[in-house]
Amino acid sequence: MSIRRAERLERIPPYLAFEIDRQKREAIAAGVDVIDLGVGDPDQPTPAFVVEAMERSIRDPKNHTYSLGAGVREYRQAAADSVARRFGVRLDPVTELTPLIGAKDAIAHLPLAFVDPGDNVLVPDPGYPAYVSGCILAGGVAYAMPLDGANDWLPRLDEIPDDVARAARILYLNYPNNPTGAVAPLAFLEEAVAFARKHGILLVHDAPYIDNYFDEPAPSVLQAAGAMECAIELHSLSKSFNMTGWRIGFAVGNPDAIRGLAFVKSNVDSGPFKAVQWAACEALRDTSGEHTEAMRNLYRRRRDVLVCGLEEIGLGVTRPRGAFYVWVRCPEGVDSLPFCERLLSGAGVTVCPGVGFGAAGEGYFRISLTVPEDRLREAVERMRKVL
Repeated sequence: MSIRRAERLERIPPYLAFEIDRQKREAIAAGVDVIDLGVGDPDQPTPAFVVEAMERSIRDPKNHTYSLGAGVREYRQAAADSVARRFGVRLDPVTELTPLIGAKDAIAHLPLAFVDPGDNVLVPDPGYPAYVSGCILAGGVAYAMPLDGANDWLPRLDEIPDDVARAARILYLNYPNNPTGAVAPLAFLEEAVAFARKHGILLVHDAPYIDNYFDEPAPSVLQAAGAMECAIELHSLSKSFNMTGWRIGFAVGNPDAIRGLAFVKSNVDSGPFKAVQWAACEALRDTSGEHTEAMRNLYRRRRDVLVCGLEEIGLGVTRPRGAFYVWVRCPEGVDSLPFCERLLSGAGVTVCPGVGFGAAGEGYFRISLTVPEDRLREAVERMRKVL
């Protein structure tokens, strides 16, 4: 007997990260020394002071119960204080903030709160695939906003047709950007806020890499005038504090958007584990900035090593200003998926094909800076031989 799947699942593209991981594991099982530059998972450990806070919290029986939607009051306050300290934006930790089980939590649930079947969702292309899948699961229609280097990997909002904008309920932005490494200036975020207000759209700024910048600090969308009327921003500790597996983050912004998101979440989950929230408090209360600065320096060195190496072997590179990815052109006339398969089979190097981030990503591939410098150098040499 075959169990019938919902039609909506057939409309969701395969999640390439899982497929790449499967191919990588097969190669490793066959004895290949694989250099994994695919999935963006930090290779550095969670800071010791956060782990120690977790050890204390997990032993407290009070933290073994349901968290529910409100979460730990101290965590909400620590998150609000962190936003105020970094961006100068003061928030009500009760009405303008809600805990998340990682930022992806909100990407899945926001369309369920604000998108009806047939509504448009404006998504960057190339962009994080979860924006499209969350839209489809809610019955929405994903409208691609092409990004390209000629416009610094920013969408051209003025080119979105009026009828598309009128039917749109959510506009996704993501800076520092995955996969291109671009950073949006505050002036662009202000333009996006004005666009969202004009058309009555919820602007969702997905900002898990906001601490991962190389030059000037990346701005928060909430610093833009009028943002609290139409915008919500998603924060995560996954990349800032090497806590991908901990699944902890928070959403901040417009109170109606926060309320709608929290309502959906109250029906599908019981909130992050309390002990994780207490540990996250310690991370968010770290005012020294030593960890995040060391992290930026580490990725900056890796970026420079990789970019120089790729340029030497003749590949076109977009030099990233943030996140921890390098966006690279495939050789002329070669599509991204077969090229990435060729790198794995011929060089033992896994990277992400650009087409996995949308049609506009074809002809590119993404490299994650989540391995040591010596492995990056070795990966470049292996690529040189394949090329």
